[in-house]
Formats: sequence, structure tokens, C-alpha cells
Amino acid sequence: MNLTEGPAAQPAVGASAVLPHGAPHGGAPRAPDTPPPALPLDHTQAILETTKEVGAALKASGRPFALVGSVAAYAHGIPVRLQHDTDFAVLREDAEVVAESLRERGVRIVDPPEDWLVKARAGGEEIDLIFSLAGRPVTAELLARAQTLPVDSVHMPVLAPTDLLASRLLALSEHHCDFGPLLPLARGLRERIDWERVGEDTAGAPMAQAFLYLLELLDVLPRRSGS
Repeated sequence: MNLTEGPAAQPAVGASAVLPHGAPHGGAPRAPDTPPPALPLDHTQAILETTKEVGAALKASGRPFALVGSVAAYAHGIPVRLQHDTDFAVLREDAEVVAESLRERGVRIVDPPEDWLVKARAGGEEIDLIFSLAGRPVTAELLARAQTLPVDSVHMPVLAPTDLLASRLLALSEHHCDFGPLLPLARGLRERIDWERVGEDTAGAPMAQAFLYLLELLDVLPRRSGS
């Protein structure tokens, strides 16, 4: 897969085959104001291909990083359907160097209005370079705890299970509180998570604490005294 904009010669399974200038495969070019077609329900393989290519580029940059988000859960063995983008945590001070390293490989870098990430696009897929997870800065210690795991055939640092769940819980709010994707993550990684540290890291976060209580009711975690 080529990281430059536009499709590879043989698109990954599940990816939309789109020719340059917005011409659908085998059809006439779309009008400039025509919205792109919806992504297929299962975008997993296309996202994995982009993840491998970007992961290889980040390793070559020599800067610390870790795969985060849904693709990190996939790397840890959790059966999830990938439908959106691929996320990497980097240090804020490394963001410009990492972005330039990707740009040199043909990745299109986008400067979003948010001040906690850099967005990029390659092979039709979205990439987020994040230096603040759920409002907390990415630190060298966080990246040092990452575990090297294979993503398909490419090994790369993946956020550790405890940090992965804690960051997902801290992202919950009154406006976005979906426990559904978190339940298989908690169940699948139960033996590899430091639950005491998760509780400490999410203390004072009501949605996170509600989820931990739900895990007790579901017998995923032992019930605390008085629960």
C-alpha cells in the first residue's frame, strides 16, 4: 500500500476503490460538490493496512509513539470492527518532527482547529497523531509502558491494557457515554489490567466510576465491600 493520496493498485478488502479526482472505479468523475460515498460497514482491513504503513514510518522516525484507540484494542486481541480511523499517541514536542516524517512519505497532513492532535490522511484513511489523551498529556512514561505487538505483520508499540482502558474511560462524558465498546475490552483484558490503578486514574470521573460499578454487577470484577 502506498501512503500517497489515492488508491493502491489493488485496494484492500473493504476499502472503496476511488480513482484520482473523485472518479469511482469504472465510472465517470463525481461533481466537486458531490459528497463521497459512505464507508463500508467493515473497514477493518483498509485501516489495518494504513496502520501498518504509518507504524513503520513512525518507527523509522526514531521518536517514541504508541498505537491507541480501537486499533490498539484489536492488536491486544479484542474482536472489534474498525470503521473510522487509526490513532497514534506521540509526545507534543515530537509532533512536528513526526508529522514532517510522514509528509516526506507522501502522507497529507491537516492542521485541525483542535490543539491536542494532528490529523493526516493516507490511502483514503484518516490518521490522528494525538499528544493529549482524554485531556491528559501524553508522557514519556506512558509511551514507555507500551507493549510491542504485531498489527497483522508489523510489530509496533501498543498502549498497555491498563492505560488503554483508563484513557477510554476518561473520554466518557454526559454527551458521549457508550459502554458498549468498552465491555468486550474490559472482559477480554481483565487479567492484564491493573484495576487498582484504573480506579485511581479515574477517581472523580463519574462515568468511569459508573462503568467500573457495572463491571462489578456483571461479575467481571469482584464486588467491593459495601457495593
